[in-house]
Amino acid sequence: MDTDYSNICQLLIQKGELKQQIYSSTLESMELFKQCAKEFEDYYEENCAEQHPRVTVDYNGKNLHEFKLRFAGDVLIFLMHTNIFEFPRDHEVMKTPYIREDQTRSYCGVIHIFNFLSDSFRYNRINDSGYMIGRIFINKDKHFYVEGKRELAKVLNNFNNRELDKQSVEEILMSAIQYTINFDLLVPEYSNLVEISVNDILQIEDQNMILKTGKRLGFRFEPDDK
Repeated sequence: MDTDYSNICQLLIQKGELKQQIYSSTLESMELFKQCAKEFEDYYEENCAEQHPRVTVDYNGKNLHEFKLRFAGDVLIFLMHTNIFEFPRDHEVMKTPYIREDQTRSYCGVIHIFNFLSDSFRYNRINDSGYMIGRIFINKDKHFYVEGKRELAKVLNNFNNRELDKQSVEEILMSAIQYTINFDLLVPEYSNLVEISVNDILQIEDQNMILKTGKRLGFRFEPDDK
């Protein structure tokens, strides 16, 4: 065989091992989020639940890459993507000395944070909308970068130096909960509800509500300026 495969094999090994390392770092970070969410549930149960039985907190570690944190009328879903991404070339982190010293630091795993209404799951309202309120990028060194709405956007981003540890995970989790508590359900635009079919009414009667519900239906929902 005349073909020399050594260069392409070396590239394959380097990129493959890098992505596996990032996946492991992201998965370990996901476990830390799960731990902190469970600790929050335990704290509420111990200190608040008896005095306020109508307001509940419930943690559900659904699987390796997902967990739910339900509190009052809301649910936060943390979902880890199984693939690895690179920041776009024009992203602000790509201009830092940290990335310029080592291009592989720009590759990250991602954990998304979604907010849904609790009733959407309780009543199987499959047409209801949820919103991504934040996402966390984690590289091979467990350095992290947060994008998100309001409180999440204020999380201290120091991708060059800051590692995702328990303190930063707690900060992100509490910021997500705080934002969700203040992210109220608005009355939808009247024009979105003026027409309804007989079939819609029948499905509502069967508790399979076809009317779409979401916190900002009829309104634009965009990332807040940082």
